[in-house]
Amino acid sequence: MDTSTYTYNLGIAFYNIAKHYPDNTALRYPSGKKYTYREVNITSNKLANLLLNIGLVQGDVVAIFNDKSVQAYSLMLACLKTGILYTNLDTSSPWQRISKIMHTCNPNAVFYDSLSPTLLDDIKKEFSTIGLFNLQEEKFLSKLSKCEAADILQTDLLHGNNAAYIMFTSGSTGFPKGATMSHNNVLNFIRWGQQTFSVTDKDVFTNANPIYFDNSVFDFYTSLFSGATLVPLGGDVVKNPQTLVKAVNESQCTIWFSVPSLLVYLLTTKSLTKNDFLTVKRISFGGEGFPKTKLKQLYELFGDRITLFNVYGPTECTCICSSYIITKDDFENMTELAPLGNIAPNFGYEIFPVDEKQPNLGELALSGPCVGLGYYNDSERTQKSFIQNPTKKYRELLYKTGDLVEKGKNSYLYFKGRLDNQIKHMGYRIELEEIESALNSLTYVNEAGVIYEKLSAELGQIKAYVSLNDASIKKEAILADVKNILPQYMVPKSVNILDSLPKNTNGKIDRRQLMELR
Repeated sequence: MDTSTYTYNLGIAFYNIAKHYPDNTALRYPSGKKYTYREVNITSNKLANLLLNIGLVQGDVVAIFNDKSVQAYSLMLACLKTGILYTNLDTSSPWQRISKIMHTCNPNAVFYDSLSPTLLDDIKKEFSTIGLFNLQEEKFLSKLSKCEAADILQTDLLHGNNAAYIMFTSGSTGFPKGATMSHNNVLNFIRWGQQTFSVTDKDVFTNANPIYFDNSVFDFYTSLFSGATLVPLGGDVVKNPQTLVKAVNESQCTIWFSVPSLLVYLLTTKSLTKNDFLTVKRISFGGEGFPKTKLKQLYELFGDRITLFNVYGPTECTCICSSYIITKDDFENMTELAPLGNIAPNFGYEIFPVDEKQPNLGELALSGPCVGLGYYNDSERTQKSFIQNPTKKYRELLYKTGDLVEKGKNSYLYFKGRLDNQIKHMGYRIELEEIESALNSLTYVNEAGVIYEKLSAELGQIKAYVSLNDASIKKEAILADVKNILPQYMVPKSVNILDSLPKNTNGKIDRRQLMELR
């Protein structure tokens, strides 16, 4: 790689990679279809010119219903080259949630690999002035083929603090929050990932994570900005454990990253054996606690030849801010989660104690070049979470994670829970108030309260309590209706109907009393 190139934005960074590894495979699909860096670079240049030709400019937003096609990945790169922000959206989410997201980011154009007729009609009806482009349509592909393939001159005009993408997460008011990340944020993250996981251009990354989920940031950026190969794994592959393992084996993947739930799923279904993942060198997992019994099972399978990393980090701080290598010593105590480890280099942090008697236990707040730009089009919530470091006499931005951590005598950080009502469930970050908001939107619901019932140190389930103004409504009907509002991973395991919900002295619903109703 030409280290003399001044890489101050992601567009320049990718051009540099494409120049040095033109014949390396950038994308390799389980079907056998491959695309080189030269091909992906040309496609993204054509898409960048198309964006400019339809009138988009730096700072505009593109929404992508992304099914991991080569066009969709190339479109993400095209946005990075032009200074246009992209946000990847989930086609399986209910329209009410998609609508909230789109009203927040106000996209100037919507691109998609595939959309159901119903969802397509909903977008056309509510966002009639926005351009809609089918990335797989012959007419679109024909138009794209005629676009200029030369490098985009506008790339040189972007600086590191320009926004790169928006990643939407669960919001406490019922509105998802759009964490906005800069080019500098991601460039720093890429360098950290390359060093931590010893990445080379010979590596082959899995992309089992949904592209709208922040774990995919690691897959996409650490691979394609290192000259390595990315193996896109669609939802149909990931849902079938045998098919997924076979795809990883046949693709000769070397680096895996997912939520612990997916690995637990493979272990529970007995889809993993010592003869699988023979080329994998590093398995990384994060987004939730990994049940120790299952982690031990994974370690016993692969610990002698694969390095296992427990990673942690909020979406607002570019996906990952700490990593810890699992060893056999971690199984001496089976009641605690694995440590978060040390905060990554080039990060700073503060622990704000919740009890003066325990100065090493409190809310974790992060600082450094991976702290994002705030929430898109949401200054109020940005100001609450992104604050001035009160311990410094100069300007230093902190992101308050809301995570309760404890610093151990070994200097490692240990996750101890949430300060608010945000939970980690099935690898997703969820705020219980968003589920309550969905329930309260049902006309027959008077009040709603949602709790997270811990089944063990690592596992739990979402439970809802409601009071109704229509006694004829049954639990099954409530669950059916809420499934039309929330994505599947946010739908409560159960709904309990009460005459009225318990209140505290402030007149608010008392979750502690709800917990006692279990």
